[in-house]
Amino acid sequence: MNPQPMDVGEQVKAKTIVIFGVPGAYTPLCSAQHLPGFVEHADAIKAAGADEIWCMAVNDAFVMASWGRENQATGKVRMMADGSAEYAKALGLDRDLTGGGMGVRCYRFAMIVKDGTVTYLGVEGSGEFGKSKAETILEQLKA
Repeated sequence: MNPQPMDVGEQVKAKTIVIFGVPGAYTPLCSAQHLPGFVEHADAIKAAGADEIWCMAVNDAFVMASWGRENQATGKVRMMADGSAEYAKALGLDRDLTGGGMGVRCYRFAMIVKDGTVTYLGVEGSGEFGKSKAETILEQLKA
């Protein structure tokens, strides 16, 4: 594995990309439902028009790669590391969880980006899980 920086703006040109963010790899809801839901529904999401599915977390690239392998995401979901929360901050989706010992993380969210324009954004509040589910994204793509 050789982590490389990427230009998100260039990567989303002339494509439809689903990006979902989780507060952290290996955290309970993220591991039990969020990532597995996108792995399970990846083929249907791509058939509905997505070129790629990206999972983003404020973790390092090695953690994201390992978590992706353990969840059979290879070839289905691209695992994206935002180690310093720079992308989360740029999106305005950073969340300070230092009081709980987790540092700066991102909100749980999902978005659909078509040719560089966000056409859907679902951001979850604490304890919520609906707007960012794979099934919700699939419905949005079919709408």
